[in-house]
Amino acid sequence: MGILQDRLTEYSQSDFYPYHMPGHKRNPAGTLPGEWTSRDITEIEGFDNLHDATGILQQMQEKAATAYGAEESFYLVNGSTCGILSAISAAVPFGGELLITRNCHKSVYHGAYLRHLSLHYLYPDMLEEYDICEAITAKQVEEALEAHPGVAAVLIVSPTYEGRIADVKAIAEVVHKKGLPLIVDEAHGAHLGFSPDFARNSARLGADIVINSVHKTLPAMTQTALLHVNGGLIDRQILKRHLRIYQTSSPSYVLMSSIEEAVDMVGEESAFEEFVIHWRELLTRLSELKNLRILPNSFEECRKKKQDIGKLIISTKETELSGTKLYDMLLTEYHLQPEMVCESYVLCMFTIGDTKEGYDRLAEALLDIDKQIQGATKTGFGKLQVPETVLPFYEAWDREPEEIPLKDAEGRIAGEFLNLYPPGTPILVPGERLTKDIITFLEKCLSEGLTVQGISREGCIKVLRGRM
Repeated sequence: MGILQDRLTEYSQSDFYPYHMPGHKRNPAGTLPGEWTSRDITEIEGFDNLHDATGILQQMQEKAATAYGAEESFYLVNGSTCGILSAISAAVPFGGELLITRNCHKSVYHGAYLRHLSLHYLYPDMLEEYDICEAITAKQVEEALEAHPGVAAVLIVSPTYEGRIADVKAIAEVVHKKGLPLIVDEAHGAHLGFSPDFARNSARLGADIVINSVHKTLPAMTQTALLHVNGGLIDRQILKRHLRIYQTSSPSYVLMSSIEEAVDMVGEESAFEEFVIHWRELLTRLSELKNLRILPNSFEECRKKKQDIGKLIISTKETELSGTKLYDMLLTEYHLQPEMVCESYVLCMFTIGDTKEGYDRLAEALLDIDKQIQGATKTGFGKLQVPETVLPFYEAWDREPEEIPLKDAEGRIAGEFLNLYPPGTPILVPGERLTKDIITFLEKCLSEGLTVQGISREGCIKVLRGRM
């Protein structure tokens, strides 16, 4: 048990009476169980202050920094989102230029909007066999920096939502040659570096700021995250200022104790032993599939450090099934809830929180489904062309839009983000032009039952008034 959890338990059993927030006063409230409320406190004597940590919370953050190989680490209780917003705000001046991977999380775009940043995009290659984006390469970053000399920072995603891992060390070297900071959205990689079978984490590979969603791949409560910082390219005081702006002034001590517990757990040498064993066994069992295909298709592929352990892509591309149909079968017939679905694949996630039963149920379901289906050649969605930017997106997003049917939107300028969710990466950004190909792509997504944020139930989207 972590030091904060110990102290919260001790305090909940003491005779101190709370003449302070929160309003439940550590008693059961309605249907909220007492086990929750008894440990839910505010910044009281002896429990430190997250925004000016000098005691127990400082110790916990120092422990996280040591675990991840960072010079300094910060607890985040507003998820990775507040870390992304703070990192961008600290690294790039207002009105500056930022180089990002196009398939970034929407919080990156929100950070750029708040700071009125001009965005330049890194477009990842496609792994055509599975219809997913590859990780960005150092060469792509180098070429983009030559083309955009005004860039103040670079932000990449690794691992990607689908588990593709970039060569962060090589990218950091390229970025640092220009004297610029590298921000890595490592939200899906809080486990990296804690087993010899995993890729190393970005804090140890030269990144200046790294953001981890602890709750995504470690046994921590939803909304918990970490931000790590290294080197002198980021002004730490400005970073702390923005953390105070974007993060709640009343951080949950229950959530912070959850971060500490997770960091302590993965620091144990044996933490991931069973996880790796189960993962290897799963891939071995699924190698018997005849029609469905998986990525990674072997444990050795993971050990090459290009595909993350724990992210399983189940491709229907060469079968009669769509990704949506496979998702529905897993959900309704086998009572298995995947992480996400796309047109030609389903994504399932595994962590140290999974049981042997969890691995067995998915393996048995996929092998069973595989026997019921046949191979088939299907035409995928294809790769979209790079959209034309007509207006800076922060300017376009602030303009008053009008709502029109998607089918009538060719040539119009997007007034709202159009995101596939999950993972929340944009198909179109405000200020970009809708083309016939983009409209066809969106219509296909909707026909497959995929969730496209930015399109109403009536099939309408927001565009800027008038034609440009």
